Amino acid sequence: MEEETATTAGRKHDDGVDSEDPGSAGNGISSLEQPLLKKSNTLTANHLAMVGAKVSHIESLDYEIIENDLFKHDWRSRSTVEVLQYVFLKWALAFLVGLLTGVIASLINLAIENISGVKMLHMVRLVRDKRYWAGFFYFSGFNLALTFVAAVLCVVFAPTAAGPGIPEIKAYLNGVDTPNMFGAPQLIVKIIGSICAVASGLDLGKEGPLVHIGACLANLLSQGGSGRFRLRWKWLRFFNNDRDRRDLITCGASSGVCAAFRSPVGGVLFALEEVATWWRSALLWRTFFSTATVVVVLRGFIEVCRGGRCGLFGAGGLIIFDVGDVTVRYRLGDLLLVTLVGVMGGVLGALYNHVLHMVLRLYNLINDKGRTAKQALALAVCAFTSVGLYVLPFAVPCTPCDPAFGAACPATGRSGNFKQFNCPAGQYNDLATLLHATNVDATRNIFSTGTPGEFRLDSLLIFFAIYCVLGLFTFGIAVPSGLFLPIILMGAAYGRIVALVLQSAVAASIDHGLYAVLGAAALMSGSMRMTVSLCVIFLELTNNLTLLPMTMFVLLIAKTVGDAFNPSIYEIILDLKGLPFLEPKPEPWMKDLTVGELAAAKPRTISLQVVEKVSTVLEVLRNTGHNGFPVVDRPRPGLSELHGLVLRAHLVAVLRKRWFLLEKRRTEEWEARERFSSVELADKNCKMDDLELTPEELEMYIDLHPFTNTTPYTVVETMSVAKAVVLFRSVALRHMLIMPKYQGPEISPLVGILTRQDLRAHNILGAFPHLAKKSKAH
Repeated sequence: MEEETATTAGRKHDDGVDSEDPGSAGNGISSLEQPLLKKSNTLTANHLAMVGAKVSHIESLDYEIIENDLFKHDWRSRSTVEVLQYVFLKWALAFLVGLLTGVIASLINLAIENISGVKMLHMVRLVRDKRYWAGFFYFSGFNLALTFVAAVLCVVFAPTAAGPGIPEIKAYLNGVDTPNMFGAPQLIVKIIGSICAVASGLDLGKEGPLVHIGACLANLLSQGGSGRFRLRWKWLRFFNNDRDRRDLITCGASSGVCAAFRSPVGGVLFALEEVATWWRSALLWRTFFSTATVVVVLRGFIEVCRGGRCGLFGAGGLIIFDVGDVTVRYRLGDLLLVTLVGVMGGVLGALYNHVLHMVLRLYNLINDKGRTAKQALALAVCAFTSVGLYVLPFAVPCTPCDPAFGAACPATGRSGNFKQFNCPAGQYNDLATLLHATNVDATRNIFSTGTPGEFRLDSLLIFFAIYCVLGLFTFGIAVPSGLFLPIILMGAAYGRIVALVLQSAVAASIDHGLYAVLGAAALMSGSMRMTVSLCVIFLELTNNLTLLPMTMFVLLIAKTVGDAFNPSIYEIILDLKGLPFLEPKPEPWMKDLTVGELAAAKPRTISLQVVEKVSTVLEVLRNTGHNGFPVVDRPRPGLSELHGLVLRAHLVAVLRKRWFLLEKRRTEEWEARERFSSVELADKNCKMDDLELTPEELEMYIDLHPFTNTTPYTVVETMSVAKAVVLFRSVALRHMLIMPKYQGPEISPLVGILTRQDLRAHNILGAFPHLAKKSKAH
């Protein structure tokens, strides 16, 4: 059989975008084998995705170790001092990520509390003076100004800073290079934008943005900055690869969750359960070290801010809910009530995901109209939010203060559970207590224990309804936003409502505030489908181990019920953005398809010879968008063998340095080492616009063997696609080479090559329509 060469031009997809990787799988099928599929089936994939607010071309990341001659020499030549430098720097960067994340999170909390405090105190003063219209215009104008700043920053300077950033982090740690996500502009806009967005009263949290902030800090520290301001410190050369950068970004994501909830173990488990795809024990230690650093920083700020010295709301938002001194008692019969909370939480969470999916699709159409439309949408949502928050407390009657509360009711100062708002002396407005407070302060209020009669049923129903509506329409606008705290508030209100309804029907012994905690946990699990990490986060939030059995019980029920309806909210967002995320569990019908069949549905593989002509290499690079090419060797006539895989970036580096040979020969090891280092080859610059070669140079040769990864992952063509998906995800691959089942002199050593896009379910179903029926059956 004739050997495959690189002279085959790359075939473009229907949308005009070159395939990302060398995904053109050759059908090296000998006369001994019969093709299982018709050649008309074509496996195509779209490599475009919504990153931030614009369509971007998506690449995969090289998490695999490239074991070529230059890498092996570099590894063997490292001294003991350099190895110690590498180990020390990994721990030092993990410490810095935790330290900076903790400091920034504390400053964000204090800024939000102070800005919100100034706004609300002045607004309440105007209401108390019965200057209602002045209070409304002041409140709305303040909110609109803050939202305008956040929206302009996101739309103009860093579109990828909008939203929580967690879906993009999940995709990155899964092996997808999400462009312009972890740079300095994103970090700055995320910090300032989240302060303005949360302080403006929008129904969103700072928790998702804090995860993104931690990831940005990790990326910038590991790379010495970004762009032209990037430091070229010699020690940082160890981190100029995707593997180490991925590990540090995992530490950053864990630190962000820890900073949001003061939950070090919960932060580690969140990274393990929700965002990280690849994990090992050494990474577990470093993420725990980062989150421990964050907790120390937060504890220091809490001590400094005791007594209201920092924020207008007491501890500056650093303590959300602590019931360590509350004794929780419950009977066996209460498990039935908790089961009801879990089931309803799962149903409501799934319903929330479904409606939010439709809202986000609508917002995509609006955002496509341009920058003005995005800013107008953000301001419209802010105006609607301001009207609702200001007007609704007037719709509920005032509640007389219980003498048992003493001087705490009504609260006319900075914070408290009994906001007087428009009520006369000795009375309070329970709805204003929740709506006219920061999200963190509202959470503390609604979680309060020992307050069964503090909130009226009609007030809780109004609060739950308005936060459901605002939560659905606020997420997706062009500002930094998080889902955690809005869902917690909705769930807490739902838990209080259940407690009030059951109070008259059955004798429940669980406190209403603890029902709020269980309701928040149920709705979070029903929407986000997290269990272990969420359980530990709530445990560390409440500081009460006696809540653990109930929390575990309600989380498991809510997740099980939610999974029966739709995927988690982050999976829905990943699908909407078009990010090629590989799920941990393959589809059942993938067991009925082999990788050989999948390869046969692709265009012919583009492979190179070990010693290749310069003109051939240049033609392949210019005519395809592939990022890796199989290298085939012919040690003697009639016999072919797979030498390995060479990356596009390495080929471009060779062409730029013009490392050409006058004759077709294999070079010695020292020849490549004289011109190239592993640090140079770590650069992913694949641009060839300014590359000009003379006719004489085009007739010269390139020896590819020093740059070829001689140990790529290979599978036999009879392996099922289901097993290939598990292997691809578990080992964090970018390319998977398919070998023939039978080998011989006349058989090509390569059947094809598969990439991430080729293993995605909807791409496979496009090439094999008959599998769609099995997909529906399952």
